Amino acid sequence: MTKSLGGFKDKIKICAIVGPTACGKSDLAIWLAREINAEIVSADSMQIYKGMDIGTAKPTLADRSLVTHHMIDFLDPKQSFSVAEYVREANFAIEGVVLRKKRPILVGGTGLYIDSLLDGIEFCEQKTDPEIRKRLFDDLEKFGAEHMFNRLKALDFEYAQNIHPNNTKRVIRGLEICLLTGLNVSENMRLSRKKKTHFDSLRIGLTFSDRKKLYKKIDDRVDYMIERGLIQEARKFFDQRKLFSTSAQAIGYKEFWDFFLGKQSLDEAISKIKQNTRKYAKRQLTWFRKDRRIHWIYCDDMCETERKNKVMEIVKRHFEIKL
Repeated sequence: MTKSLGGFKDKIKICAIVGPTACGKSDLAIWLAREINAEIVSADSMQIYKGMDIGTAKPTLADRSLVTHHMIDFLDPKQSFSVAEYVREANFAIEGVVLRKKRPILVGGTGLYIDSLLDGIEFCEQKTDPEIRKRLFDDLEKFGAEHMFNRLKALDFEYAQNIHPNNTKRVIRGLEICLLTGLNVSENMRLSRKKKTHFDSLRIGLTFSDRKKLYKKIDDRVDYMIERGLIQEARKFFDQRKLFSTSAQAIGYKEFWDFFLGKQSLDEAISKIKQNTRKYAKRQLTWFRKDRRIHWIYCDDMCETERKNKVMEIVKRHFEIKL
């Protein structure tokens, strides 16, 4: 290959495994990586944080001993991490994978990360206005997070689908960009797209044709997280007050705060985690459904062996691996 992105002129072939939470993306990616000599690059906005292991369904140390993973477990929860920073660091990670003569597999459910990376969005530095920000934060204090999120949805429904209503930092920033530029975040992103992307991407989506089955998987996974020690993990953050900035939106942690303060029961906290996770999955599906490039695999329409065979057929064709 000749030089361009960190040393490559030809587009880098990459496979992305996307879709809503609890569909088995990580397990499929690990299996596939071992089959085609690949390394995994995460596209999950919460798995980047240290210590947030159970609640983010982070790959275990055993998983990581089987396949090299990138873009997980490297940032303190008090630090924020922008989409632009993700794109830059993920590009470096993918470059390293290719230089090691491995194939890159991108896996995760953060649609904004995935599209920004694979579609080659170049982020221009956005201006800020202290007066506008102060007014927005005053409104947040006066009217609450839900009100501000609804304001953002009215201005930029597409962008709002990929953030949590309680992620007030991104909600406020989205509103600020709308007021400063006269364009919403989604429009600004489209105007920032590069003429060419560095990647020749294959996108495989995992989901369920029956939404009720997806929700059952979510509920079961939350119960499994509780068994593994999610309450204790969340308690550590609560005791140390270590959830700040972007990480404060993490589902599976903030829902326990009222329980720890004695304001609600444990059952209520767990129920809220399940409810919020189902809502998040719905937002993920809304985001990914608009991308017609995704090859969808429905987990309830075929057995595991059939799914793997189908995925392998598509992937081998993309990477030009002999069938």
